[in-house]
Amino acid sequence: MSSLTILVVGATGSIGVHVVREALARGHHVRALVRSSARAQDLPEGAEVVVGDLTVAETLGAAVDGIDAVVFTHGSHWGSGAAESVDYGAVRNVLTALDGRPVRISLMTAIGTTDRANDGHDWKRRAERLVRASGNAYTVARPGWFDYNEPDERRIVMLQGDLRSTASPADGVIARDQIARVLVEALTTPEADHTTLELVAERGPAQDDLALVFGALVADSTIDGALDKDNMPLTEEPPRVRDDLAAVGQ
Repeated sequence: MSSLTILVVGATGSIGVHVVREALARGHHVRALVRSSARAQDLPEGAEVVVGDLTVAETLGAAVDGIDAVVFTHGSHWGSGAAESVDYGAVRNVLTALDGRPVRISLMTAIGTTDRANDGHDWKRRAERLVRASGNAYTVARPGWFDYNEPDERRIVMLQGDLRSTASPADGVIARDQIARVLVEALTTPEADHTTLELVAERGPAQDDLALVFGALVADSTIDGALDKDNMPLTEEPPRVRDDLAAVGQ
């Protein structure tokens, strides 16, 4: 496996720290995006720290310079009203800063993203659409509830169609370190390209190799995930969102 230079967006968050650790353990060079150098003190040793504001594309030039891949683990706080500027805006701004240069992308959103239950989910879904429209190789992972799994629930399961939307752990559970593993392993697994999946764990040990699990998925063929509900027509999207899709698709 060749070593990649990976930008981690959301590197100091509860999933991002695990992604940094996982990528370093696999021999990759990790660049951790932080808003200020003070936020980097808890990052694993060996990560390169780069300062930038994920809500401002003009500050991300150094972050994207020379990268091979980007893992998005960022997210706004529930009820903060920042879903557009953070959940969606970070993806748009990194793609803008890349200016068409191809990279491999892993994007974390959430299980239930397509249920239209709240505005935050809609902005996560729009971020997914930007990634699919960008022309890059990608994987979109929608994890279930973090750390509600029992110790023997480590077998990684990938679902499609986003059919679980109770907004409770009944939708599925997954450990944070396993989310990180999937996001990082997807970057170098050909079977993971152009796939969108809901990520949960069930009873049993973790698989040694996820290629067969990724390989069983239906590949995406439009700007929505394969088997997703057709419930957010592009023609009804805000003009600024349609403009962003057109821009990243050039």
